[in-house]
Amino acid sequence: MDTAELEVAAETTRDLLGPATIWHVNSTAAGGGVAEILRSLLGYSRGSGLDTRWLVVAGEERFFQVTKRLHNGLHGNEGDGGPLAGAERDHYSAVLAAAADGLRSVVDAGDIVVLHDPQTAGLVPAARAAGATVIWRCHIGTDESNRLVERSWRFLARDVRAADAVIFSRASHVPPFLRDRARIIPPSIDPLSPKNIELDDPSILAILHRVGVVAGSPLSGWARFVDRFGSVRSVESVAEIVRDGPAPDADTPLVVQISRWDRLKDMDGVMAAFAAAVAPATGANLALVGPSVTGVSDDPEGAEVYHDCVERWRALPDAARGRIQLVCLPMADLDENGAIVNALQRHAAVVVQKSLEEGFGLTVTEAMWKARPIVASRVGGIQDQIVDGDHGLLIDDPTDLDACGAAVCTLLGDPSLADRLGRAARQRVISDYLTARHLVRYAELFADLRTGEAMAAGC
Repeated sequence: MDTAELEVAAETTRDLLGPATIWHVNSTAAGGGVAEILRSLLGYSRGSGLDTRWLVVAGEERFFQVTKRLHNGLHGNEGDGGPLAGAERDHYSAVLAAAADGLRSVVDAGDIVVLHDPQTAGLVPAARAAGATVIWRCHIGTDESNRLVERSWRFLARDVRAADAVIFSRASHVPPFLRDRARIIPPSIDPLSPKNIELDDPSILAILHRVGVVAGSPLSGWARFVDRFGSVRSVESVAEIVRDGPAPDADTPLVVQISRWDRLKDMDGVMAAFAAAVAPATGANLALVGPSVTGVSDDPEGAEVYHDCVERWRALPDAARGRIQLVCLPMADLDENGAIVNALQRHAAVVVQKSLEEGFGLTVTEAMWKARPIVASRVGGIQDQIVDGDHGLLIDDPTDLDACGAAVCTLLGDPSLADRLGRAARQRVISDYLTARHLVRYAELFADLRTGEAMAAGC
């Protein structure tokens, strides 16, 4: 988009809000797409002269077990099978009561508070009581409702109904009782972040050699990246890797899926599809990549999912197991983590995102920006991001391992198709999914809300 459009939107929003502050609230500062989005939005917003701040809700294991059930339920998934009854509601409310006190102590009347996902929905009444304009942003959802989806919405409805507006990534994710105040704003990526900034080939290989994903001679001084402050630094950390034998050579085609260790990302399914169809037919290797299981504070299932993947990897035949590595990336330095992900995506011969459900595939957008050929499930927001055959290959049934394996083999065996899809994918991101576009859509929503408030007040 034209940067002039962003500058006009920023100026209009500054005039509209005056001294008001925009507060974003979520449940973790690291790990997952929401934290990634907020880091970029905060920088761009403040750089545009908007007083924008970020708060993180403090929770503990039981609270995050409840919110993970809500998360899974909104995706139509059973999750851990636990209840969402009176005791769970009471605990959820008690934890957020303490957060509400903190929120009221900093929020002034006239501020805008944007609350992200189920972990923060219970803060809507407190933010409204403080005199703020309140927006609840739901990053998750499913196209087909079922009893689990309805159960989660019953849990959340009382709070989210009180919001002035709600934002979803896809219209089909909006429940009927929120349609009168819903706005559709797909997430975006920051092209200048360490995760997405350009890297040259020597830096890519040096970073991947440093963390242990590919073999090769050390390239002293080349494992460099630019952090969010513009400083040139080197990757120093090593990944935790489960693998048989040495790392693959740098010229071995690498199929990559990068996700949280979450059952809905179906790392097991990717591994099974690769072992059954891709390994016997190609010379490629597979890397399943996620965060360190201690590095994501609001996901209590991560360690369990990762360990299940390791056990399934151990049960594979020797020939397939030797071509697959499970990689946990360090999370202590988020810019370094982003640079490693950047190198992995740029090095990948094929990027896979075989999610069973997906609100919006942020890792899909990242790979599209890097012009990588992609195989992904035709679910949720992914089917808005990718037109099958134009920007990547979509699997109609995300549980169809044969289709996944065949699509990966197609891209590995047809470099011209892979290149064409990758180039078109990058252009789609430039058009629709960069942070500047995201900010303009937020600015439009803020303007609509402020205009509506002024009309309601008779101004």
